Amino acid sequence: MNDIKLANPAPLGLMGFGMTTILLNLHNIGLFALDGIILAMGIFYGGIAQFCAGLLEYKKGNTFGLTAFMSYGTFWLVLVAILLMPKMGLSEAVNPQFLGVFLALWGIFSLLMFFATLKGAKMLQFVFLTLVVLFALLAVGNITGSQGTIVVAGWIGIVCGGSAFYLAMAQVLNEQFARIVFPIGEAN
Repeated sequence: MNDIKLANPAPLGLMGFGMTTILLNLHNIGLFALDGIILAMGIFYGGIAQFCAGLLEYKKGNTFGLTAFMSYGTFWLVLVAILLMPKMGLSEAVNPQFLGVFLALWGIFSLLMFFATLKGAKMLQFVFLTLVVLFALLAVGNITGSQGTIVVAGWIGIVCGGSAFYLAMAQVLNEQFARIVFPIGEAN
């Protein structure tokens, strides 16, 4: 029974994170309104799919994957709730400064998770490094009310999401073809 090879759940989690991050940050740079597309992705792909990937990482005994995917999956679900609850009459309007504090806490968490990537693939390190910068800029932009900072964060977010998208597809294609199709800077 121990000879069963489990699939790698990381590409699912990375893709849920990457695509949802790209979409939200297309909003942050001003290309699209914050509409049902972003909110639905936040619930189902960024939220639930990442959460499921985290559960599967648990099954594989990967504490980092469990912590990352379940945490960021929950982040997306919480963010959607933060955005929708005032519209549903369930809470007061979001305080931008407090939203900045929320984002700063996620930045600190991401920084600590970044340190855990230092023994991993270079591409994973890049995903987390850009995520730390993204959260820092979003926190500052919300706390100070600087829309320009949020736009800069949006561009960093697109790079961050794109790098997660790349890493997900690299893992799928590299495994599928049993060779390096897309390099990820494997750990030594």
